[in-house]
Amino acid sequence: MSGERRRVVVTGIGLLTALGEGHQATWDALLAGRSGIGPLRAYDPAPLRTTIGAEIHGFDPAAWASRRTLRMLCRGDRLALAGATLALRDAGLDDGGRAELGHRTGLFLGSNKEMPRMDELIAQLQAVRADDGSPDLRRLGETAGSVIAPLFFVEGLQPAAGFHISEQYGIRGANAYFAGTADSGAMAVGRGLRAVRRGEADVVLAGGYDDATGWWAMSKMDGLGVLSTRNDLGPAAFRPYDRDRGGSVFGEGSALLVLEERERALARGARVYAEITGFGAGNDCVRPPASEPRARGLRRAIGAALRDAGHSTDVDYVAAHGCATRLGDVSETAALRDALGASAERAQISSVKPQTGHLVGAAGALNVAVAALSLDSGVVPATRNLEHPDPACDLDYVPGTPRESRPASALALARGLEGQAVAVALERAA
Repeated sequence: MSGERRRVVVTGIGLLTALGEGHQATWDALLAGRSGIGPLRAYDPAPLRTTIGAEIHGFDPAAWASRRTLRMLCRGDRLALAGATLALRDAGLDDGGRAELGHRTGLFLGSNKEMPRMDELIAQLQAVRADDGSPDLRRLGETAGSVIAPLFFVEGLQPAAGFHISEQYGIRGANAYFAGTADSGAMAVGRGLRAVRRGEADVVLAGGYDDATGWWAMSKMDGLGVLSTRNDLGPAAFRPYDRDRGGSVFGEGSALLVLEERERALARGARVYAEITGFGAGNDCVRPPASEPRARGLRRAIGAALRDAGHSTDVDYVAAHGCATRLGDVSETAALRDALGASAERAQISSVKPQTGHLVGAAGALNVAVAALSLDSGVVPATRNLEHPDPACDLDYVPGTPRESRPASALALARGLEGQAVAVALERAA
């Protein structure tokens, strides 16, 4: 490793959300105030308390991978592969799908993946039941070879997308997979920053992905009290920092970024969206899904990111977590005040989740992308549905419309279900 602390810039952004394919489609929709949240259509959500989400309709996985590869990919992994292709294409590193990026390119991914596709297995389970309907384990042992598809366990591996992205683009450098919720994708970006900064890699593909609107994820989270049950409100159900908020609404998608050593990027004439300057993490250490009242883990993460960046507490824009839970938004506000001090009053802070949905494993990486796009364009996106601000959420959460304010510095925040917190610091490209 090099002892030199190298500078790291964002040269590619790949977004796939309910708002569109590619970062420009999502960014334009965010600034136009459109939302991807609507009734769930992929399955009958009637047994669930929350029946809305931000699904991606019309996604064609065959456009991103061969039939052979698709046999081993669940929906979340397919979204990851599409996001990776979009990011590399945006950075000018895709080479028409023939790229061989080699051992100086790293790959860091985060997701909340827990299950492979269950469709075929569920359909076959009847074959291992006794005549009275009870499970027949002896019959399972005799017929498992035909009941369980050979690739079922391979497809179910958590970091499966890492292999398929690496195979498609010849990525053979530093790599890791982070399991979690919003923190995981942001952690992947932070680890990617360190890999380039320390000389482990010259280029890194990093970010998160999740099919959080799928039946398994929705049924698991439905009873925890973190999702909005105001299905009647549709896109208006997700209300961060509002006094009438009642929880999150999930979305699916992927958010991957190409991080590159600055001098290398400039030498090849790459477009630079922003420079990533700092990374920090912390943990609330309280029983989930509650937050510590002052979000001490997030406070620590923000402080660590700013120190890592050598940055003052004056931050122009914060791409906030904004999960719209009662305690979550209040504790995030407290953490921002504690970490930024008087500067918190001057910061512009917003959450794009009311439009994209909460992308869970991709949410933190999406915030990094949003921060980079804000620094590049000079526009701060708004927090939609913030009509009656909660007095306890008394910072500038940019209600109403986006602002052309030319931010020069930004923070991207992410919080996990079990108290994990990540902050990434960015600056406008010089």
